[in-house]
Amino acid sequence: MTYRQTISGTSYEFDGLVDLMAKATPARSGDQLAGCAAESDAERAAAAWALADLPLEVFLNEELVPYETDEVTRLIIDGHDRQSFSAVSHLTVGGLRDWLLETAARADAAERIAGVSAGLTPEMVAATSKIMRNQDLIAVAAATVVTAAFRTTIGRPGTLATRLQPNHPTDDPRGIAAATLDGLLLGCGDAVIGINPATDSPQATAELLVLLDEIRCRFEIPMQSCVLAHVTTTMELIEAGAPVDLVFQSIAGTEGANAGFGVNLSMLAEANEAGRSLGRGTVGGNVMYLETGQGSSLSAGAHLGTGGRPVDQQTLEARAYAVARALDPLLVNTVVGFIGPEYLYDGKQIIRAGLEDHFCGKLLGLPMGVDVCYTNHAEADQDDMDTLLTLLGAAGVAFVITVPGADDVMLGYQSLSFHDALYARQALKLRPAPEFETWLAGLGMADGAGRILPVDAAGSPLLGLAAGR
Repeated sequence: MTYRQTISGTSYEFDGLVDLMAKATPARSGDQLAGCAAESDAERAAAAWALADLPLEVFLNEELVPYETDEVTRLIIDGHDRQSFSAVSHLTVGGLRDWLLETAARADAAERIAGVSAGLTPEMVAATSKIMRNQDLIAVAAATVVTAAFRTTIGRPGTLATRLQPNHPTDDPRGIAAATLDGLLLGCGDAVIGINPATDSPQATAELLVLLDEIRCRFEIPMQSCVLAHVTTTMELIEAGAPVDLVFQSIAGTEGANAGFGVNLSMLAEANEAGRSLGRGTVGGNVMYLETGQGSSLSAGAHLGTGGRPVDQQTLEARAYAVARALDPLLVNTVVGFIGPEYLYDGKQIIRAGLEDHFCGKLLGLPMGVDVCYTNHAEADQDDMDTLLTLLGAAGVAFVITVPGADDVMLGYQSLSFHDALYARQALKLRPAPEFETWLAGLGMADGAGRILPVDAAGSPLLGLAAGR
């Protein structure tokens, strides 16, 4: 179907829903690289106008990625909840935007939004985000509540959890322990202590799992750990009896991109069941940790949709959230600036994408976090990250990723520091996850308001962690 829109006497045509969605997307380098971006601001405005008038029902009848060839599309269509959709089925994309903003101002916003979440497809949510300003994305996300739990509870209103990321270029246990100590003393680690291993060796992964579990048990920390090996490695370690808390995997929005990660939907479901079978959670049973990022399908050459046309990267990112919500995860985060400037060129594009991803994920029912980050060759700096962190805190982000000094020396990119998380909690009056906050207070590391206190080294039970004592 061809969509048309006239602005100031100039007519624009869009060749199908794939083309319309791409042309309506705010400017970003990845869509320009794929050849699907609008050629001018006027064309982008025309596409957004046409998209706003599009009935939501269209997304159930016109597929962006063919049903016959893509299992993610089949998951989205076959799992669609018509009953939940009925409350908004009469609306257009613009109408859904208005409904969300009106609902966000109500006292019962969280319940009303949760009531329609299962009826929204990723494409509907992505389309709506394209015609929203940054403040719209923040307002609706802030009114949406999604929680999950394992040993800590993630996503409660008024909280900001953190992943403590103690990566080391050679997986040196002393270096990892030192970074872990640094983060714990600054109140980080309540979402997960998660290590990106230098190799995917099962033996090395098992050793790191044991290290983190020994730290947890020794200091009685209410936390979950994860070594971000491939899902097949983690399943092998579960069978071998390793102390696995969370099962990690990178995922994407098309069958082809997931195949590039070496996974499919049935494998992910099997991994979820394997993790749950261990019963290691204390306050909940969510065990999956999933990571996404705009541009992953394009970088895998798996971004083509109906008619062989390129699908815009933000819509494909939203489709990855359909994969995630089928697994009922504990944690999902977009590594928003990690893939590089080829996909998100500068700080402005990274900030916009981070807000889009958070809004879409949360609206689709996910405990959504963001790795507020950029690569060293991007046109971005730490001021941009401060801005995005602050906006996400206002939007109710479930968790962010923190690394020593904001510089991940193993992966070679810039993220947030442990101190950045302290800033966000203090400035926005946010607290750690409740179970973790109780542990901090019990050690004299936090006061009754969740603020981190200076630690008397002579009396800290954590002293000696980095020295291996």
